[in-house]
Amino acid sequence: MTNNIKVERARHNMTQADLAEKIGVSRQTINAMELNKYVPSTVLALKIAKLFNVAVEDLFILDEND
Repeated sequence: MTNNIKVERARHNMTQADLAEKIGVSRQTINAMELNKYVPSTVLALKIAKLFNVAVEDLFILDEND
């Protein structure tokens, strides 16, 4: 799975720390998600999508191998 978290953060002028604080996780968690080393829970994915006002499907993209 890939994601557009970094793109959305940039569009909203947010740092990893800003996003982490708003959704209640560590900055390291945001970093791991952006590097595709961590797949968030459904609840966390929904929180991020809601914060950026985008559909979950637009934020998280399943790869063909997933």
